[in-house]
Amino acid sequence: MSRLHTAYLHTGSNIGDRAMHLQRAVERIEAAAGALVALSALYVTEPWGNTRQPEFLNQALCIQTALQPKALMRVLLDIETSMGRRRIEKWGERIIDLDIIFYDDRIIDTEGLHIPHRQAHLRNFVLAPLCEIAPDLVHPVLKKTVRQLWQESPDVLQATPLHPDNSTKAGTQ
Repeated sequence: MSRLHTAYLHTGSNIGDRAMHLQRAVERIEAAAGALVALSALYVTEPWGNTRQPEFLNQALCIQTALQPKALMRVLLDIETSMGRRRIEKWGERIIDLDIIFYDDRIIDTEGLHIPHRQAHLRNFVLAPLCEIAPDLVHPVLKKTVRQLWQESPDVLQATPLHPDNSTKAGTQ
């Protein structure tokens, strides 16, 4: 029997029915990658990098998976492609974006795969939903909790729960 690993993922969409895209992505991740352990609220976020595009909906999730990191990344890329993701412009509009933020406490820095995600600690749209589901998770490189990283984030862009009355206090800094 394969050992199960804990992976924290991030999803985002800013084209079409964003909430539906994120829901479908979670369903496909569950079917192809592993069991869902935790799921954050949806967060409305301003676009990061390329600001001339619609706002995003973002979400964090935790799964238990038997897949190794490279295999998990391939599954996520396949899901993106099957949902219509086209990589035309860096930080451009997208129907779906799926990233691995953390995988156990592993540190991986190879061609095409960087875990923990290289810029997660600099982006409120990643930190706010992640803080909701894993505030005490420790970044294996920076040795700070997700909560600390979010509180110290240099990012000035807001990440606001879509339905603030239904989320945890993580949505307000």
